[in-house]
Order: sequence, then C-alpha cells, then structure tokens
Amino acid sequence: MRTVQLREAKATLSALVEGAAHGEGAVITRRGQPRAVLLGVAEWERLRSVPSFGRLLVASGLADGDLPPRDARPPRPIVL
Repeated sequence: MRTVQLREAKATLSALVEGAAHGEGAVITRRGQPRAVLLGVAEWERLRSVPSFGRLLVASGLADGDLPPRDARPPRPIVL
C-alpha cells in the first residue's frame, strides 16, 4: 500500500481511485500523519465480511464447562 500526501492525493485522485480498483490501496497523510485509507470496493467488501471476535465466539457452539476454569489468582508483578 503506498503512502500519499493529501496535496498529492487531491491532484491525482483519479489515478488513486483506479489504482485502488485494481488492488493498490493508498494511505493518505496530512502533515506526515496517516489520516485516511483509500481501498477498492472488492477489498472493502472482503474486510467488511470478516466477523467480529464476539460473533465467532457465539457461533462456536461452546457450552458451559467446555473451557477450563479461569485462574482466580492475582496477576504476577511486572517491572516496567
């Protein structure tokens, strides 16, 4: 995925859209910070159809008692 400054994206929007339609997305930056992503419709639909983790758990068919009990001990201390 290429990175494009906002000024360049404005000047070359048609080319960026065609590139996105052919699978070459772009990250649009403003003042060096990523602000937007340009994707083709096919890639957007693919990403949109990925189920959430919660939906995967609900659909997993797990019943009470299928997972081991959670460890109730406090977490170990760490040094940062």
